Amino acid sequence: MSDQTTALSTTAPAVVRVDARHRYEILVDDARAGLTAYRDRDEQRVFFHTEIDDAYAGRGLAAILVEQALTDVRASGKRIVPVCPYVAKFLTKHREFSDITDPVTPEVLTWLDARLGR
Repeated sequence: MSDQTTALSTTAPAVVRVDARHRYEILVDDARAGLTAYRDRDEQRVFFHTEIDDAYAGRGLAAILVEQALTDVRASGKRIVPVCPYVAKFLTKHREFSDITDPVTPEVLTWLDARLGR
């Protein structure tokens, strides 16, 4: 990482949805600090991976990223499937999303593995 990415942020983090890459990214001073990846399955957005770059660890960025991503899911009329352990843990503490959360089922996992080529 460059010195720029390890410097303290001067602006609030921004979360953007990048549909072409199936993910939401969190930007700090216009640099990508992390992401949460998904695939859409009909009316469900299946989250399967979240990461924050080491240079940005300990700033609460994962929580900001996931909260804004889930808020976007709600606004789009979709439902959440939390395959990603971080998203699942976040949802246990943020019950305001429980009305749009679907369980992780074997069918969803098989479908996801096929989409990801695993």
